[in-house]
Amino acid sequence: MTTNRKFTLVKRPDGEPKPDDFNLIEEALPELTDGQFLVRNHYISLDPAQRGWMDDRPSYMPPIPLGDAVRASAIGRVHSSKNPNFSEGQWVMGLAAVEEYSLVEEGGFTQPVDVSVVPSPTNFLSALGAVGMTAYFGLLEDGNPQEGETVLVSGAAGAVGSLVGQVAKIKGCRTVGIAGGADKCARLIGDYGYDAAIDYRGKDAAALDAAVREAAPDGVDVIFENVGGDILDAGLNNLNEKARIIICGLISEYNSKEPVGARNVWQLIVKQATMKGFLVRDYPPRFAEGAAAMGGWISEGKIKFDEDIDQGIENAYDAFMKLFSGGNQGKMILDVSPDA
Repeated sequence: MTTNRKFTLVKRPDGEPKPDDFNLIEEALPELTDGQFLVRNHYISLDPAQRGWMDDRPSYMPPIPLGDAVRASAIGRVHSSKNPNFSEGQWVMGLAAVEEYSLVEEGGFTQPVDVSVVPSPTNFLSALGAVGMTAYFGLLEDGNPQEGETVLVSGAAGAVGSLVGQVAKIKGCRTVGIAGGADKCARLIGDYGYDAAIDYRGKDAAALDAAVREAAPDGVDVIFENVGGDILDAGLNNLNEKARIIICGLISEYNSKEPVGARNVWQLIVKQATMKGFLVRDYPPRFAEGAAAMGGWISEGKIKFDEDIDQGIENAYDAFMKLFSGGNQGKMILDVSPDA
C-alpha cells in the first residue's frame, strides 16, 4: 500500500453530525524521518467523547482541527519504522485517528501490546482498555461503593455501563440499570446481572422519577452517569444521604443545540451528596492494576463484555452514529483493515 485513507472532519457539526460534516480522503503515505514510525491501524475505537472533540469549545482536549482525521484510539501493527524502540510487525496501541495508517512521532502516545494474552486485539479497546479502566476506576475510586448499597447506572447496556454494573455486583451492591428498549433491558438482567432494569423510552421526567423510585425503593447510593438530561434528574431525585454521583458522560446532551443540563442539583444539598466528573486520563499509571483485576474477573466468568465491530473505513460515519441511536450492541469498534 502506498496511500492512506482518512476520515476527516470538514465542518463543525450543528447538532447531530451529518454525513457532509466529514470527508473520506486518500493521500500518499509519508516518508519517515529519524524517530518516526508508521502504524497500519487494524481496529479503531468509536466513542461518544469524539463528538465533543468536534466542537470548537473548551474541553479537556483541543478540538479536532478542520481537515484533520477524526481523533480516535487505535490498535495496529508497525508498518515501517525509523525508531529503534518499535520494529516492523509489532502490535501497538495509542491515540491516533480514524485512518488506515498513522504517523507516530518520537515520544508519541503509543505503546506496545501483547496480543497473545487476549482472544482478540479488540479487547484492548474494550474491557481491557480505556473502556474497562473507565468502569473500574470510575466506580471504585470515585463511587466508592460499599457492600449492600444501591448503584444506579445510566447507559447501562453500553460499553462502560455494562461493565460498571458487573463490577458493582462483584463488590456486593444492588444494581439498577437504565437503557433504551426491551431488548437492551433484557440484556441488563440476563447478560450483565443487573437486579433491575428501567426502559427510558416513552417516559417523561415524572415517569422516569417514578421508575427509579420503584426499582430502588431504599434510595440510590451511587449514580454512574453516562446519559444526562431527565435520566440524571430522575436519579438525583432518589438519592440517599451522602450519595456519590460520577459524571462519566452526558450523551443525551452532546447533539443538543440548546443547553440542557441537570435541574435537580438542589438534591446535592438536601442529601449532602457529592457529584464529580470523571476522566480516565488520570489513571494510565495504574492501568496494569485495573487490567489485571478486570482480566481476572473475565477469566473467572464474573464479567461478560460485548463488542460491535463494523468493517471498512468507508462505514465510519454510520458506525459512529450508532452510538447516538442506540444501535450498537456493545463497544463500537471499526475494523479499518479487514483484508490486511
